[in-house]
Amino acid sequence: MSAPLLLKGGRLVDPSQGMDAVGDLLLVDGKVSAVGGTIAGPEGARTIDCAGLVVAPGMIDVHVHLREPGREDVETVASGAHAAAAGGFSAVCAMPNTKPVTDNQATVGFVKRQGEAAGFARVYPYGAISVGQQGEMLAEFGEMVGAGAVAVSDDGKPVENSHLMRTALEYAQTFGIPVVEHCEVMALAHGGSMHEGLISAKLGLKGIPGEAEEIDVIRCILLAKLTGGHIHLCHLSTKGSVDLVRWGKDQGVNVTAEVCSHHISLTEAAVEGYNTNAKMNPPLRTPQDVAALQQGLKDGTIDLLVTDHAPHHYDEKEREFADAPNGIVGLETALGVNVTWLLEPGILTLGQLVDRMACRPAKVFHLPGGTLAKGSIADVTVFDATREWTVDPARFKSKGRNTPYGGRTLKGRAIRTIVGGRIVHELDG
Repeated sequence: MSAPLLLKGGRLVDPSQGMDAVGDLLLVDGKVSAVGGTIAGPEGARTIDCAGLVVAPGMIDVHVHLREPGREDVETVASGAHAAAAGGFSAVCAMPNTKPVTDNQATVGFVKRQGEAAGFARVYPYGAISVGQQGEMLAEFGEMVGAGAVAVSDDGKPVENSHLMRTALEYAQTFGIPVVEHCEVMALAHGGSMHEGLISAKLGLKGIPGEAEEIDVIRCILLAKLTGGHIHLCHLSTKGSVDLVRWGKDQGVNVTAEVCSHHISLTEAAVEGYNTNAKMNPPLRTPQDVAALQQGLKDGTIDLLVTDHAPHHYDEKEREFADAPNGIVGLETALGVNVTWLLEPGILTLGQLVDRMACRPAKVFHLPGGTLAKGSIADVTVFDATREWTVDPARFKSKGRNTPYGGRTLKGRAIRTIVGGRIVHELDG
């Protein structure tokens, strides 16, 4: 067990307790021992001056792709967990669209053990909804949950069979886990590589209409209403999706939703010049969609901020736009992007930002953490909300370099990431 840590004089921001005040935080034996006011540390404690810094519950990203098993050339559980820690995340949830698919207890257990062995951010595996993500037969939820799975998803593919989705929502209630859907009607999206609109027409690229997402959003909400199950909707990108989730919540449906940092900061214009680092699924949309997503975060319609961290090899992204794979890395830029586009303009308060990145992820996915309450696990993110820095992909801990933010100056950076009372990341300089 690491020595006690005493974080002195930071701005303690913990929406789970309604806390926003300058004070101290003491971490002992992997737990929060005392919080708030002036604390005298025990003998042998390491004291860290946090004056001018935010001390918050450890941030949690419930949507990352760590590529292991199967694509260790582009990311491993260890390199992804290292990148997460460098970005200020104390925990991540690893999506199951690996090779082989994480659809059984052995593979779930493997991902969990790899995360524990890495010793950076905590890694919570997903299990697949269907065997092989084929959308035909349910995977064994109980065995996967027993091995450590915290949710089920066929992310990368929608569950197109509504009967199978209904059954998944019913079955998952037995284990108290969310069913997480990648919202996309494949028949409408097929062959598309960016948002359908004037820019796609100008570039000569086949577009994906917002309705390809929204039709699946309302289907899932209605199935959750029918079953009483918990549906969590991935990476929403359109105003229509926000409106539908707001309607579902007004109806009392157990629906939660997330948005990616890139969808609240970039528009379809980023694709100009056929920039494959701006190619993702769902695609970047219009300024009106971005504004609606930001407002959805502000009013709580959208519960969580995520990254959808998706590393690819340089050669894969250096293809013609239509042939390049979807996805960008995001773990090491998310905090800066969110501070720059959400906190700085006053769209979110600091408390709301911490809530969407730490408290609510823990609550929605029933994970440890998300609070600085006495006795809780000692997962803490210490960050400087005013620090400016320039994104240099060559310095990423992730193996992936595929980011649309390279060379951009962002504000807001993780200074220390603490997991179980142990510092797993400390910013140099």
